[in-house]
Amino acid sequence: MADSMKFAERLARLIDRKLGEDILILDLRAASALADFFVITTANSTVHAQAIAQALLEKSKSRGFAPPHHVEGMDSAQWILIDYLDVIVHIFLGEVREFYGLERLWGDVPQKRLDNRKR
Repeated sequence: MADSMKFAERLARLIDRKLGEDILILDLRAASALADFFVITTANSTVHAQAIAQALLEKSKSRGFAPPHHVEGMDSAQWILIDYLDVIVHIFLGEVREFYGLERLWGDVPQKRLDNRKR
């Protein structure tokens, strides 16, 4: 379990380096068998969303992390999902993130916000 937490935090830091906004880690361990953690971020355009996703895929491969089980949404890039099984990354455009409201849906789980305002 600690490994999936560290992995979620590493992915969040990689997203921060690609200027993802409002990065949030949701701890689902006590609430769902779906995954241990969600990492959620907002991209400012479809190109930005694809760049964040591509960076995660490349960096996770070069750093020896297990490849994702599933990647979805790269073409439209409105909501890109990268499923590492224990950790699922959601890269949203702002209006799409607001519409689906994963942080509201999972509002009762522990949340950790990455303070990326100190660049």
